[in-house]
Amino acid sequence: MTTPPRIALVTGGLGGIGRAICRQLAAQGAHVIAADLPADATRLAAFNDAMDGLHVETLTLDVGDAVSCAAAIADVEARHGRLDILVNAAGITRDSTLRKMSVEQWDDVLRVNLDSAFHLCRAAVEGMVARGFGRIVNISSVSGQTGNFGQTNYAAAKAGLHGFTMSLAREVAAKGVTVNSLSPGYVETPMTAAMPPEVLARTVATVPVGRVGQPDDIARGVVFLTADDAGYITGINLPINGGMLMGF
Repeated sequence: MTTPPRIALVTGGLGGIGRAICRQLAAQGAHVIAADLPADATRLAAFNDAMDGLHVETLTLDVGDAVSCAAAIADVEARHGRLDILVNAAGITRDSTLRKMSVEQWDDVLRVNLDSAFHLCRAAVEGMVARGFGRIVNISSVSGQTGNFGQTNYAAAKAGLHGFTMSLAREVAAKGVTVNSLSPGYVETPMTAAMPPEVLARTVATVPVGRVGQPDDIARGVVFLTADDAGYITGINLPINGGMLMGF
């Protein structure tokens, strides 16, 4: 008897890290839905090319809107019968020192980076608990562990994401649902590509492995945490940062 594929939803799925997560989950046999803001034909074509022939659905979603998040989860469950894996990878930055930061810059980052996890997990976890299986991974950041100049909003959201992760993990651990966070260091994405060369060089110098990460480095961690046999791993934060921050 053939085992049906796991159904996975990845927010921020069209972004650099999101693409890699979608591709690696699909390569493991999951049926993947990439959720993101509306995209033009060029961006969608680039995403499909990046999937290397693997089929990945796309879904338009504003993760900062509670009603849209609930509708998206309901749509996935209606069309596919369930949702097994939820990866909250959507994120934005609106960098500024606190003294110059606007209320809008604060609210936008907290809405997309932290509120979205609440909206989506709240909508998804009931079905996971009822079915006795679920894997949730929240993409945090090393900035949430160390802080970063000009990122009080981003660091607060990413640190809050792990507190959220640990609390939800305790609530659903006995129901077959795991909830973990993953904290990337600096990763080669359009966001880091926009950094001035001298700033990027200084950043790389702080990474013991001597390079910024690749999106696939992060996706490997997601595949590990969402595996069927990863049911004894919950409430952790998995740092993937090239040794930039070490601890135990």
